[in-house]
Amino acid sequence: MPEVIWGIGLFLIIEGLAYVLAPRAIEQLLSYLSTFPIPSRRLFGAMTALIGALLLWLVKVFT
Repeated sequence: MPEVIWGIGLFLIIEGLAYVLAPRAIEQLLSYLSTFPIPSRRLFGAMTALIGALLLWLVKVFT
């Protein structure tokens, strides 16, 4: 469980730094993503979550 909390904390740090260092780029990215249809955004989100889960599984298996 501590690893999960550590991972969430790391994610929040990276997310926060993106908004601190490049707020305009984040705005442009969100604007660009809003041009895609909702099903495409859902597929992108699902694929991203799947890749993240696979990465975590690989780390757990090989460490």
